[in-house]
Amino acid sequence: MTAPDGSAPDTTRPVRTPTFDDLELAWQTVHSVLEPTPLVSSPIAASGSLKLETFQPTGAFKVRGGLAGVSALQEDQRALTSSAGNHGLGVAWAAARLGRQATVVVPERSSAAKVAALRTYPIELVEHGADYEAAEKYALELAAAEGASFISAYNDPTVIAGQATIGRELDTQALGELTVVVPVGGGGLLAGLALWARSRPGVRLAGVESSKSRGISAAVAAGHIVRVPVGDTIADGLAGNLEPGSVTVGLVAGTQLVAVDDDELCVAMRWLFANHGLVSEGSGAAGIAAVLSGKIDIAGRLVVVVTGRNIAADRFAKILQDN
Repeated sequence: MTAPDGSAPDTTRPVRTPTFDDLELAWQTVHSVLEPTPLVSSPIAASGSLKLETFQPTGAFKVRGGLAGVSALQEDQRALTSSAGNHGLGVAWAAARLGRQATVVVPERSSAAKVAALRTYPIELVEHGADYEAAEKYALELAAAEGASFISAYNDPTVIAGQATIGRELDTQALGELTVVVPVGGGGLLAGLALWARSRPGVRLAGVESSKSRGISAAVAAGHIVRVPVGDTIADGLAGNLEPGSVTVGLVAGTQLVAVDDDELCVAMRWLFANHGLVSEGSGAAGIAAVLSGKIDIAGRLVVVVTGRNIAADRFAKILQDN
């Protein structure tokens, strides 16, 4: 189908940029349900701390955005989303708690640990496509066909605001000048923290991509979404191209963006276990990997957000052994 002038139609979804009002509403929603996650001292830097989102009920930070996104829907609206796993778990957890209906679409080759966890929730689980991009495209088509409300893992103002509640917790947990380091895939977490940082002087943000999937940095450099090659990586939660028109790109522009490879991620996962007794998935350890490899410019107190722990036990054990 073509536009009247013969060009291809614009299929970009209209998604508004989140505001401080969204952040305040998300804070009220999330803070009323979820306990603040711990901030613990760490030998990773002279003044280093870890924000442990691995303590969330789903094992990952994305329950914040899932809770904010599902709470914003009308009670009779079905939530429909695509996910590499953790966002789907967040939406499923929120839907179960709030008594809502939800459908989660995941790629056919998703993490076995995340799929197994998703099957414990009263949701419709759909496995479709070879990768996240295919799952996302199918979920958008399904939402349009069924009249469901699509809750993007990153390109959604309520989800972004939900992730920003990490920053609101840091307002009381970490005073003064901060460098906050987070993993970045679609950019929902980094975008949320960028929104929060506008009202918090002295905060420097850094986002860490997988070297196998650098969609956000490519988009920031180009000023618009561009397709990038996506390779296999242990950081499955960071892999995939961005939805056209994603609002996260404008929000994260100006932050430091670096990348780490799978070897660096495995070193970071072993470091977290050896120094803190923590289980982390590949995506969750990206910030640690970037700091350990000297890729982050640090000013003030360092806060690294460890975002998730959802990895199969046998795979984690093998990573610990292969050192």
